[in-house]
Amino acid sequence: MRIDVVTIFPDYLRALELSLIGRATTGGPLEIGIHDLRKWTHDRHRTVDDTPIGGGAGMVMKPDVWGEALDELLSAPPPARPDHEADQGGQGGGPSQGGAPVLIIPTPSGEVLTQRIAEDLATREHLVMACGRYEGIDARVAEHYASRGVEVRELSIGDYVLNGGEAAALVIIEAVARLLPGVLGNPDSVVEESHGASGLLEYPVHTRPVSWRGLEPDPALLSGDHGRIRRLRRDQAIARTAQRRPDLISRLDPASLDSADRAALAAQGWVVPAGAASPQPVVIRPARVGDLESIADLAARTFPDACPEYIPAEQIAEHIAANLTPQRFAAWLADERVPLLVARALQAPGGAEEQGPVLGYSTLILEVLDEAGEPPIGLDARPECVQAAPGQVIAELSKVYTDPAMRGSGLAAALVGHSLRLAGEHGVDLVWLGTSTRNKRAQKAYRRAGFALAGERSYGVGAVICHDVVMTRTINRSTAGETA
Repeated sequence: MRIDVVTIFPDYLRALELSLIGRATTGGPLEIGIHDLRKWTHDRHRTVDDTPIGGGAGMVMKPDVWGEALDELLSAPPPARPDHEADQGGQGGGPSQGGAPVLIIPTPSGEVLTQRIAEDLATREHLVMACGRYEGIDARVAEHYASRGVEVRELSIGDYVLNGGEAAALVIIEAVARLLPGVLGNPDSVVEESHGASGLLEYPVHTRPVSWRGLEPDPALLSGDHGRIRRLRRDQAIARTAQRRPDLISRLDPASLDSADRAALAAQGWVVPAGAASPQPVVIRPARVGDLESIADLAARTFPDACPEYIPAEQIAEHIAANLTPQRFAAWLADERVPLLVARALQAPGGAEEQGPVLGYSTLILEVLDEAGEPPIGLDARPECVQAAPGQVIAELSKVYTDPAMRGSGLAAALVGHSLRLAGEHGVDLVWLGTSTRNKRAQKAYRRAGFALAGERSYGVGAVICHDVVMTRTINRSTAGETA
């Protein structure tokens, strides 16, 4: 590749002589030419600018001077390539865009430079960069060359304004040149990095010493378990991207996300509904009065799916009418011993008040008596297999339900995680739950959340006796939800 840069401050570009880019120009895959725009002036003062037509502040760079400079550079032949590359049609044998030059004009009014644009430009053989100053280059320059069939890319490196295009040119050149074969010592360096093919920001990186100023990396990185390390780094990349660049999350392809990815996304407030073209934002928060009708409706729709097929429909309907009404949820909402969480879709990332439909809910019931010596309404009898030491606070994870469209989205795991954190905040020592002996999928999900099998229990839905496995999880109060 050859890159020609035109500027009125050639010394500004001396940074290109340093580091990997400088090395690439010394017998490497890159040629860089720096040109002083004033070379193409013809007056005694070497004038490159004039006042704006129509008035206004500042000065505008003259089209006639730029025209002469670009006519010369855009007509220059592309750099010579080794015979074996010429035969294969491009660098590394890939498809070539040909030797036609690309004119790049750094400007804050251009399209924002992305990694995809850098990757595209890295396939070209000749780039010509026009570094404007003052109020910029006369707009007719870009218009003229585009009308003559030259590919013109007006590029911005961010939503801010610089004094000139030289700093932006340095950024663009480095972003493009590092992708050329042979520039980086380790070609894998461009694979696992921010804005790569995964669409995520890069995970946090660490080196020795392992302990520094009281800070240590995740112990999994020291485990030697490569699968576990890959999973941790992927989860960290998802979390970092969701926190810093939610716009990138909204562009992820659901086909590229496995179940663990979806669970990690849900923990960060993003779900992938069945059939959705991209992840959607969701908020998990304490329920409010305005949520109760929707929660009861969701409960009525989802409870039958958790029931064994041998329970008659009328018995299920009676159970719902007695136990899953708006009044029951209102009673829980009014009882501080019953943390009730709701998951609602957001209409836009960050738009917490622009809420869409209820997608899920969870109910944690603390085994604590009120002043009258009464337990919370709806608390199931603790199974004999759930053993507690004197003074321990026990809670039942009574409900975790999501809309059918959310199955496989990771939302249920996120609700469980939030409930466990609330358990820690409420001083709970042990959480137990019951789930159908036939529901292997739910049992597997709870094991992933740290629950372990404790035994079985029987309970009634109407006159029908059902059987659950009972699972428990200890809570470390000091870490509010972490495994003890």
